Amino acid sequence: MADNPDNNSPSLAEALRSSRWGENLTAEEWAHVDKGVFERQVAAGGFVCRKGEPVECWLGVIDGLAKMSSDWVTGKTATYTGLPPGAWFGEGSIPKSEARRYDVIALRDSRIACLRRETFHWLLDHSISFNRYLLVQLNERLGQFIGLLESERLLDTDARVARCIAGLFNPILYPGLGPQLAISQEEIGYLAGVSRQRVNRSLKALEDAGFLTVEYGGITVIDLDGLRRFGG
Repeated sequence: MADNPDNNSPSLAEALRSSRWGENLTAEEWAHVDKGVFERQVAAGGFVCRKGEPVECWLGVIDGLAKMSSDWVTGKTATYTGLPPGAWFGEGSIPKSEARRYDVIALRDSRIACLRRETFHWLLDHSISFNRYLLVQLNERLGQFIGLLESERLLDTDARVARCIAGLFNPILYPGLGPQLAISQEEIGYLAGVSRQRVNRSLKALEDAGFLTVEYGGITVIDLDGLRRFGG
């Protein structure tokens, strides 16, 4: 397992051992993980993975920011979720041996951890703690996408932006994030499916309501529960 940290971002080993799924692994299980994981660097705008390709690895964001989306033949794009540091995704596709059903695109230069398919299956066969983690992860992911469907069909733009931001602070799917997140209004727009100008108006409304503060280069969440309930 090679480490290639940049600036103050965690090394690959640090990212793995601070993850929710790795915190209870045994020494034997870690030995298999260390042999079955590697790191990729993806430039902003590049594909972390692509729809239709075989699923060879379980993927995690060490540093950076990405979005999970699908492009349709009509030219429309559906964005499912943002993927901040600490996010792991693709666990549903590996056991089914199906082709990937979405794209993941880096919104900024990102470092990606790649756990090989064979190692993922070995953990499924040998680690009780890993299986417990996956049950919680899959249940939380299901709730996330049910919320996304509600947001798209029932909520106005301000509420969609609020739910989009709240989703990035999910403590189960994206552990380790504090109340602050370095994210631009343009990046929020990509994730929420609205223009940067419209994001600016929504953030002003959410700030005036006391849910967050907008700072240079990011936001600080003050009332996460309020963001989750906004407009509902």
